[in-house]
Amino acid sequence: MICASLAESCPLTISTMKPSKAFRDTITFCSGIILLGCLIQAAGWMRDDRLVFPDVVEILRAFFHLLGERQTYLKIGVTLRHLVEVMAVSALAGIAIGLAEGLSSTVRTLLKPAMILLRSIPMIVMVVIIMVLTRYDRVPLIASSLFVIPIISEASAEGCRSIEPELIDVYRLNSGFNLQVLIHVHLPLIAGYLRQAYANAVGMGLKLVVTTEYLVQTKNSLGKAVYSSSYFNEYQEIYAYALIMIALVLLVGALPFLCAGLKRLLSGSVLPPADSESGR
Repeated sequence: MICASLAESCPLTISTMKPSKAFRDTITFCSGIILLGCLIQAAGWMRDDRLVFPDVVEILRAFFHLLGERQTYLKIGVTLRHLVEVMAVSALAGIAIGLAEGLSSTVRTLLKPAMILLRSIPMIVMVVIIMVLTRYDRVPLIASSLFVIPIISEASAEGCRSIEPELIDVYRLNSGFNLQVLIHVHLPLIAGYLRQAYANAVGMGLKLVVTTEYLVQTKNSLGKAVYSSSYFNEYQEIYAYALIMIALVLLVGALPFLCAGLKRLLSGSVLPPADSESGR
């Protein structure tokens, strides 16, 4: 109750603390970007090879040049479409598999070898096998999904196993496990695990999508653009495309947290609600 009273009496202090922390995090993040640029610059000096390690100024010039071209956004759109398809398929399959593993130890033991195989098999081997079995335009979706599914399924299973047994007993008094129980009980309780898995899966998914696009030469994609830049020894463009991919990962990865924050703002709950004990 004392904490709740302090929060109500000093809202300005709390609101000013959060921006200051966000400002420090932003400065630290920008410092990390500057550090990466310095490492690239130092590598060019050590190797004395400005072809592979161009100046940071050249990389930034190529980056802004690519952002000014319409063709760049077409390539980003193709890669983003593949990424959205991969995340949708992986989320549906991963959540279903994870819930099955979390609810049944038999299913978890049965699927454990398959999950170990997907996590340990080299990506190039999987891509080559899929290239033989299906059309090239399907390879980015199938190959990337197979590697992302274990990330989401493991988080779903862990979240399901961490649910308090008392909460499970509550719905069992009224009905068995069904779709309504899944939507209103299990998914909200494992939402934190899924958000963290999503943040990890987005970065992994984009890397896999671009790599498979590179291998199968997907038309008008970032993977094809990287291949063309390497073929013509335009290494500054390769680094520029890497910056674009980093920006895409940051934007797409932050969507769940931005949506959660927007939802709290719209509901008016800027401060976290006090628990039942502190409110007494």
